[in-house]
Amino acid sequence: MPRAKIPRKSTNIDMTAMCDVAFLLLSFFILVAKFKPSEALAVVTPNSVSSKIAPDKDVVLVTMDKEGKVYFSVSDNNKDEKQGIIDGVNSLKNLGLTDAEKKAFVNNPTAYIGVPFSQLKGLLDLPADGWKGIKMPGIPVTDSTNNELRDWVAASVTAFQGTKMNLLVKGDDAAKYPAFQGVIWAFKKNDQLKFQLVTNPVGAPVGSELDKLQQKTGSKSSEQ
Repeated sequence: MPRAKIPRKSTNIDMTAMCDVAFLLLSFFILVAKFKPSEALAVVTPNSVSSKIAPDKDVVLVTMDKEGKVYFSVSDNNKDEKQGIIDGVNSLKNLGLTDAEKKAFVNNPTAYIGVPFSQLKGLLDLPADGWKGIKMPGIPVTDSTNNELRDWVAASVTAFQGTKMNLLVKGDDAAKYPAFQGVIWAFKKNDQLKFQLVTNPVGAPVGSELDKLQQKTGSKSSEQ
């Protein structure tokens, strides 16, 4: 008896439900994603082919802009250390800061300090949003008799005692040399002879030893 031939039909899958789910997931990720905020203090760092990545924890950062102004900041995940630093400079310089003013330094994630101690109290009285866009004169460093960065570094060393402190310097490519010299002097006065320079990562020259090493290991240059 001959077999009955079953007519072939093209496969047809309704993707409507799948598309709905895909758009819902996309909308969810867009709504919950946290975009990287713009830097509170933008500087153009010099290029470097170093493959070492700069740490993002336990960081004390000294920044120099193109005008030679010096700023001081601490990574936001070190709130205990930030509290110790602001307590230390308040006691050392007899600034008379209130608890609210100290809290402003500890809790502000973009707390770049770029003013002399005489103006610090007024800066900390500003709301967190008031720090953005404010033009600061910078921390005095060029005069060795009034190098206030030395006191910030001293307070940092004490606050990070027992913990490794990652001391970073981020300088604009057009920064003035006297400012850099003042920063190094402040470090030396606190026996901080090791620090890292933050630079702009670029590819190693083609054919260089570093280029060959990166090709062999599959690694790329990163910010140092």
